[in-house]
Amino acid sequence: MTREKISSIVSALVVGGGIGGMATAISLAERGVKVDLIDLDPEWRVYGAGITITGPTLRAYRRLGLLEPIKQAGAITNKTHLYRYDGTLLQTLDEPVIEEGLPATGGIMRPVLHRIMQKRVRELEIPVRLGLTVTALEEDGTGVDVTFSDGTKGQFDLVVGADSVFSCVRDFAFPHMAPAVPTGQGCWRISIRKPPGLDAGEFFLGHDNPCGITACSPDDVYMWMLTEHEEREEFMTDEELYTTLKGLLAEFGGNAGWIRDHMTREDWINYRPLAAALQPRPWYNGHMVLVGDAVHATTPHLASGAGMAVESGIVLAEELAKADTVQEGLQAYEDRRFDRCRDVIESSIGIGQLQLNHRPPEEHAALLEGALHRLNQPF
Repeated sequence: MTREKISSIVSALVVGGGIGGMATAISLAERGVKVDLIDLDPEWRVYGAGITITGPTLRAYRRLGLLEPIKQAGAITNKTHLYRYDGTLLQTLDEPVIEEGLPATGGIMRPVLHRIMQKRVRELEIPVRLGLTVTALEEDGTGVDVTFSDGTKGQFDLVVGADSVFSCVRDFAFPHMAPAVPTGQGCWRISIRKPPGLDAGEFFLGHDNPCGITACSPDDVYMWMLTEHEEREEFMTDEELYTTLKGLLAEFGGNAGWIRDHMTREDWINYRPLAAALQPRPWYNGHMVLVGDAVHATTPHLASGAGMAVESGIVLAEELAKADTVQEGLQAYEDRRFDRCRDVIESSIGIGQLQLNHRPPEEHAALLEGALHRLNQPF
């Protein structure tokens, strides 16, 4: 597919090789920009369980030309089963198809998704430097002078901070912003083999700790559970993670109960407290700009963090291609993304607060339905 070229910049540095960073690097490179990508991890790895890929997220990946490999490596479905936590089926939802030829929803293992994106980065011959971050950024009016953590320097027409919720680019160049704020909830995840008979996504409701299961391949699923977060001085050991999650699932039936009964200490289990932030405007400073969790970190309640990051990388490149100047393009990117990202973050936090306050599932469903309807709209 021919992309409209970007005329206002020649070179760009993308800091952060995660989903948002790779989406941005791919989108800029496809429009003729000489992109350099750096990532702090010397192995360019990703840790994690699966990831839910909703219709809007699949739409964004189709814009990147990556829909087919995701469909081949992941699991696609067109429905979601809602259960009472004891395994009683409440309702089956038909997931809407938001564009012709686009799957409704699905899932994929996060490391597999990263490998698909990494392959596209290499196909575009984007230079990737690993084990590296930035230690100084200096705006000179026409670009940015960059000092890297290995002592080398570079000059770029644009610097994109896509370096996670803990962004150092944000810390260096955006003093009006602040770290993400804890929401009071935590999220458990486990990767495990697929329960027999699972044929769609599943949600288990009516419990203080709601959970869900997403198929990520023909053989693998991940399960998540949301709980109230309790501060502690030390991280949980692997044994604590296993026994605590098994205990939290004690009252669950259906496939959630199957996972409880069949989980082992070899399965990947993770827990992390949730935090979110819609950073205040402006999202750019001179020739520096933020995308993804660095500027619009959300919680998993709408399964939209990755999708929002991919959308932002695409929109940034599209608006730069339309604009005569860098500043016009960055302002248009911010204008186009701010309200949509705010809606996702506020809706996600709102659903979490309903859960913390033990509100009826009907209230959760109403807020969720409205937010998902708005997410389905074009970005």
